[in-house]
Amino acid sequence: MNNISPSGVPSGGKISSTTKGIIFAVISYFMWGVLPLYWSLLEAIDPFHLLGIRILLSFLALGTILSLSKNFTWLAVFKNPKQMRVIIPASIVLCTNWGLYLWAISQGRVIEASLGYYINPLVSVMLGLIFLKEKLTRLQWVAFGFACSGVLLLTVLSGALPWISVLLALCFGFYGLLKKRLKLSSLESLTAETLAAAPLGIFLLLVQVDTAAGLRFTVDLHSISYIAGLGAGILIILAFSGALTSFPLYCFGMGAKLLPLSMLGFLQFVAPTLQFLLGIFFFGELFPAHFFTAFALIWIAAILHIISLAKRPH
Repeated sequence: MNNISPSGVPSGGKISSTTKGIIFAVISYFMWGVLPLYWSLLEAIDPFHLLGIRILLSFLALGTILSLSKNFTWLAVFKNPKQMRVIIPASIVLCTNWGLYLWAISQGRVIEASLGYYINPLVSVMLGLIFLKEKLTRLQWVAFGFACSGVLLLTVLSGALPWISVLLALCFGFYGLLKKRLKLSSLESLTAETLAAAPLGIFLLLVQVDTAAGLRFTVDLHSISYIAGLGAGILIILAFSGALTSFPLYCFGMGAKLLPLSMLGFLQFVAPTLQFLLGIFFFGELFPAHFFTAFALIWIAAILHIISLAKRPH
């Protein structure tokens, strides 16, 4: 047996599974944290068209990976009515999350989006309590109380519910809940979900959306023709949207397999922290000083959540 050095690398020179897991997880969360920079480069593209392109290119990237590995067994899920009752809702929730996030970035609301990913783990805990009959520890109840207090205080201070944050957290929470019922690997299930969402992606590319009229969809076969006139640079950047969606999800799946839940729970706050910092220092979004009180409550909730995971018996 190889001895493990303090750095987590075995004395024989091989990287330990824990170290590999940390590398994969950090890559995924770092990419999710800085992706607002990438999506901001595509601000000239309508968010609904961008969502449609993201869905289709993600399926193309994921399908190519599985095809090259000669993995076609995942297609059997479309012949299983029980699994389809999970795949379709999962694809809808995932696309809603993607679309809302893209819209938030286009509207200069990166900070509000980051808040959603801070409270998402606690939303997932509550969904587990409601739907899976899981038990919450006292510390998790306290953490959830701090998170609710932070959202309530932010609502009072801003005069409106941070609905983007709440919806993002709920979407990703329900997505995780549905994923538990799929008998596929993370890569296979995501491929199946994007394939199920492909008709939606095509539809979004063929319509013009008027948000001022309350999401009025008008069929226009030339609705995306403007993209061709945006220049080669934009088209090249756009071509990477599928890969940049798929790769961090793949890394996350690998990290989740190799790391204990407590360590993964700690690392997952890398992404919203980077998004929060980008919102303030790069995008220049307004963040009144008194909002820090509300965010402090949510950060405390996140820390308590990490501690509760660390105390869970393995």
